Amino acid sequence: MVERSDVDENKRATLRRFAVLGAATPLTKFRGEDGGESEARDAIAGYVATTPGAHFSKIRDDLKLGTGEAQHHLRQLLESNALESRRDGDYRRFYPADQFSGFEQVALGYLRRATPRGMLIELLRNPDATGSDLADALGVSRPTVSKYAASLDEAGLLDREDGYAVRRPETVITLLVRYADSFGENAATFAAQADGFISFDP
Repeated sequence: MVERSDVDENKRATLRRFAVLGAATPLTKFRGEDGGESEARDAIAGYVATTPGAHFSKIRDDLKLGTGEAQHHLRQLLESNALESRRDGDYRRFYPADQFSGFEQVALGYLRRATPRGMLIELLRNPDATGSDLADALGVSRPTVSKYAASLDEAGLLDREDGYAVRRPETVITLLVRYADSFGENAATFAAQADGFISFDP
């Protein structure tokens, strides 16, 4: 059985780790009603800075916050223009304010989903991959690939006119590399090899 004090200390350690990142940005420094700094608010700001495009439940769960606590601090960060958010289907995703274009926000939202991220990474590695190739590589069904391909096309991330082609691949690669640690193992592996997927034409 886990003692309550162990849970609380684990939460405090997590908050402190991300609060250091949040406190580094002047816009994310806040004073509570008692004049003290809000560690939870700085932690959310730091978390979003390293995990842009995260949705509410992930922020709440990863930082071990209560629902009301997370809602309160996110609202304060939004109202103070430290963060901005974007609706993404059933989710609301959060980003540091004034840091990402609309295209980048949409791309980050899809990169936060395992199957679309896997499809984009596979297509960046192998631009000639077919729907069947993607299904085999990701271990999903062909209809699942078709469903997500349609969504990616509608979102402006995929061109389906002649097979599948990632739109603005340099931007997608940059986001994958910059935030690889927050996307998981497949993104980290891709990031380590990314220089082989970027062409430079001076």
